[in-house]
Amino acid sequence: MRILFLTENFPPETNAAATRVSERALYWVRAGHQVTVLTCAPNFPGGKLFEGWENRWRQVSELNGIRVVRVKTYIAPNEGFAKRILDFVSFMVTAFVAGLFEAKPDVVVSTSPQFFAAVGGWALAGVRRVPFVFELGDLWPRSITAVGAMKDSLVIRWLEKLELFLYRRSAAVVALTRAFKDDLIRRGIPAAKIAVVINGVDLPRYAPRPRDAELAAQWGLTDAFVIGYVGTHGMAHGLINVLDAAERLKDAPRVKFLLVGSGAERQMLMDEAKRRGLDNVVFGPPQPKEMMPRVWSVCDVALVHLKDSPAFAEVIPSKIFEAMGMGLPLLLVAPRGEASHIIEADKAGLFVPAADPQGLADAARRLESDEVLRRGLAAASLAAAPLHTRERQAELFIQALELVVAGQGPQRAGTVEG
Repeated sequence: MRILFLTENFPPETNAAATRVSERALYWVRAGHQVTVLTCAPNFPGGKLFEGWENRWRQVSELNGIRVVRVKTYIAPNEGFAKRILDFVSFMVTAFVAGLFEAKPDVVVSTSPQFFAAVGGWALAGVRRVPFVFELGDLWPRSITAVGAMKDSLVIRWLEKLELFLYRRSAAVVALTRAFKDDLIRRGIPAAKIAVVINGVDLPRYAPRPRDAELAAQWGLTDAFVIGYVGTHGMAHGLINVLDAAERLKDAPRVKFLLVGSGAERQMLMDEAKRRGLDNVVFGPPQPKEMMPRVWSVCDVALVHLKDSPAFAEVIPSKIFEAMGMGLPLLLVAPRGEASHIIEADKAGLFVPAADPQGLADAARRLESDEVLRRGLAAASLAAAPLHTRERQAELFIQALELVVAGQGPQRAGTVEG
């Protein structure tokens, strides 16, 4: 099968979409499929070109058998609605044009939350006369209002109409959570065309390992009990709650929070931690993907954190599965929903409701003091990892694409669920 995939994020970027698309595509290539990814020059989330890259009209390379075509875009940091929309729309246009000059695919796929990429994919599929598949990674634009970036307005309602148009016009929708599928069904999208392919971990990359002594020493964590958050420090993550919890843990100097990554709120968090004198919060710089196992090895507990909003009850952060692969106990701070169900069903960690700093502090104390609990959660976490693999995700996604290419997507895509 010849797959043309549109995504604004791709390695060397390390956010969830970039990792999900690239790791899954590697399995497709190994299975004999031809994959071309249309993306842009790496710049997320800082809105600045990565060192050594240029923002050119067309750059072609190969990543382990994946053909990667990068197009020029308006680059903006993940701050402010208007600039981000310009960024999104520019990728929609340039990716569409670039796709016209690629070999004709069997199917075009676009991934959200950047759903202007889906507009480009839908248009490209129409011109090339092939089916279009929408991978639903986030219910955008609902997440815009959920993080407070924009209030409900005529613009938001127009974007929601565009969102529904894309779902209806796609040959199939591949949702990352069951809650996303339920939401679409409530809004009139037929269940038969919605596959559910939950995120996963690429197990060959992640496994338990001893603490990286060099990295721990570099970050001043050699003798600490480390609760680590690894990922984007954005508006959706509500990480100010971690600082509030850290204030409640000043009398437990061995417990430290490690925040590794970048994002729109990172500088604010660093400034606020300094203002409060929080020596128990350590900020590690963004790391390339290949460094993630080393970073996780420094952690005693993996922290997964989301803002207090009903929209995020439907989200399953991919870092849950990476932490499972590393055999780490999980500490989930989020609205109760899909993610909490997985962690509790797998007995892989503790759950604390979102925006509850005292609850987070209490859970941190409990995990630090109760080694038996910690070891039990770690063992269950590692045992659950094979249930959530990237390889299985890739197989299920291909099943959905095969149905679409065979013309059965709208009738049978919903039979694919895992």
